[in-house]
Amino acid sequence: MKNRQYFRKILLENREQLMNITQTTANAASTVELDQSRMGRLSRMDALQAQSMSQESQRRDKLELVAIERALQRIDRDEFGECLECGEPIAEKRLELNPTSTLCIRCANDQESI
Repeated sequence: MKNRQYFRKILLENREQLMNITQTTANAASTVELDQSRMGRLSRMDALQAQSMSQESQRRDKLELVAIERALQRIDRDEFGECLECGEPIAEKRLELNPTSTLCIRCANDQESI
């Protein structure tokens, strides 16, 4: 497997990108003003829809940040790259695609079939 420091670097870069995105989308997720004198009904509906989409995006970003932090902790505990279900190594290609993966492909497929 590639050096764990390689994956640490990728995870830290991903975390930095997500944190920057979260900061820039905070305004889009803020409360929509419902002042009819400032905007029409359709504009308010568009603003509410955009707010809802931004809030969902922020929720997913927060979940991804948690997954990144947990992967970094597994690196620190020397457990990175091990399946949390069966303890077998997670394929390097799988980790390259998603360094926050916690399951080997077999265990991930088993969970999907449940």
